[in-house]
Amino acid sequence: MGVGGSFWDLLKPYARNEGIDFLREKRVAVDLSYWIVQHDAVIRRRKPNARNPHLRNTFFRTVALFSKMGAYPVFVVDGEPSPLKSQARIERFFRMSGLDPSELPKPVEGEGEVTPVRQRNRFFTKYVRECMELLKLLGMPVIEAHCEAEALSAQLNREGQVDACITADSDAFLFGAKCIIKCLSSNSKEPFECYNISDIEAGLGLKRKQLIAIALLVGNDHDLHGVPGFGVDNAVRFVRLYSDDEILDRLSMIGKGDLDIENGIATSSTMFSMTVKSPHCTHCGHPGRKSVHIKIACKQCVMNGSHTCMKKPSGFKCTCSSCGEVHKLKEHQRHEKWQVKMQKSISAMPKFPNNEIIALYLNDSYGYFDGKDGLMLKWDKPKVEHLVDFLSFHQNWESSYIRQKMLPLLCTIYLREIASTQNDNLLLNDQYKFHSIMQQKIKHGHPFYLIKWMRDAICTIHSVSNEQAELLPLQSPGSDESIDLLDEPDGPTILVDDGCFFLLTDENMDLVRAAFPKEVDRFLELKKSRCKNKVETSIRLASPISTEVQLSIKRFYHSTKAVAQDHEKGSFIDSSPCGKREKLTNLDKNLPKSVRRRLLFD
Repeated sequence: MGVGGSFWDLLKPYARNEGIDFLREKRVAVDLSYWIVQHDAVIRRRKPNARNPHLRNTFFRTVALFSKMGAYPVFVVDGEPSPLKSQARIERFFRMSGLDPSELPKPVEGEGEVTPVRQRNRFFTKYVRECMELLKLLGMPVIEAHCEAEALSAQLNREGQVDACITADSDAFLFGAKCIIKCLSSNSKEPFECYNISDIEAGLGLKRKQLIAIALLVGNDHDLHGVPGFGVDNAVRFVRLYSDDEILDRLSMIGKGDLDIENGIATSSTMFSMTVKSPHCTHCGHPGRKSVHIKIACKQCVMNGSHTCMKKPSGFKCTCSSCGEVHKLKEHQRHEKWQVKMQKSISAMPKFPNNEIIALYLNDSYGYFDGKDGLMLKWDKPKVEHLVDFLSFHQNWESSYIRQKMLPLLCTIYLREIASTQNDNLLLNDQYKFHSIMQQKIKHGHPFYLIKWMRDAICTIHSVSNEQAELLPLQSPGSDESIDLLDEPDGPTILVDDGCFFLLTDENMDLVRAAFPKEVDRFLELKKSRCKNKVETSIRLASPISTEVQLSIKRFYHSTKAVAQDHEKGSFIDSSPCGKREKLTNLDKNLPKSVRRRLLFD
């Protein structure tokens, strides 16, 4: 989707590898249609009978993006596609189905587009509406575009309302996007690809209008054909001939048949014919005549250590100034011939470039609001009870499983609220309060704090003995669906301690410090004290106190040799520095090996 050809391969060398914390505390626009179809095939292949994978995927990925990655997602929905894109979509479907694209219904001149072409897949439209309802229950902002979701996402990014766009449509750069994340998975140790327009401009030397020109030449979502003979490499080479300000106007002039470069070719051909190449020896290939070189060797051959002219090797090329000028003229002439060939291909296309496509890319408003101040993005608290009813109906999940999977999102909202208000009296989900930090752990290659939550209200629970205290998983879903899907966040676990239940969750370390700085300092001090005591204990047990100096390597070697010889005789002997030997009998075999070694060599 997006620009045709291998456009993403052109941009890939300028991608940055970012980690899971890149989007923390940042706003990101998400192309909802892209999310729905991205892993639909994967989920259906793993579990053909999966129930509503579009809802499941949207729910889990939203919770992971908001809680685990710490981002503020803004979901953008496609509007009514343009007639050009509708026609291109049907043509793409014909190609993939092996049908003849010539049988496509064509718009009638002056009567607008063909009505059936504008119709969208009614099942996909239903999926989008259901996901929109789910996202609104989660408290996420959802906005609808005039036409393409990637266009509105790019506008939000260009105006500074979001920091990045999550989409696979490469033409988002043509709509003005500054930062695009192509593939994103929260449950992966591998970094994801992040494309910045500043890196692309610096690396390729191309700006927005030049990228639009490339899309017109190689094909795009609104015109699959492009110009015959233009791949991505040829398009980049051609576009670089003109500046960003003049490229689109120049394409319009070429499309009308303005090929003034032919005059330049005639001029360069005249210059080439007027260029006189100095005579070269046919034997050695250096400047000069062969008759002269037979009598006296040329300077180049003498410099190479020969008294006579050497025979030139195969593939020899002279590097003199005269040959250099001729070579430059030939290269210039080849380049001009290629340029004329490309211009003739462009001029042969009817109505090229399509000004309607250019206007779509350069439009400044793709949403139902006026400018930057006309849109207010707001993230509300999720409506838990309505979500339980919604997912229980559509996914046949039990309420306990739904609440379990929602808890990471609720924890993130709670910690952010505590960090901003410093009100310790707030409760997580009106039930739990912060108890302590149990440990620091690494998951998917990233560090987290394992947080212990205590139930605030007094409730009657069955007694559990200390011998049976352990970590227990929460209830599994009521359906038979597999739960090891992409981007599904890990739910909390239950810790049973002295007959009381505690919830354990993994939380971002920076967010926990912002919310509970004193608790983090206390945990770090306790961890430091435990490490120090552990080291001192291990040293005391492994290395008993000795008043003697450690043996040198030479004395250690001789002592070891003497002990080995005496060991063969049935006794252990220790060699002292003065040469005295004291027989050690009844050596306790239960002592640690390090202690027995010191007793032998001290």
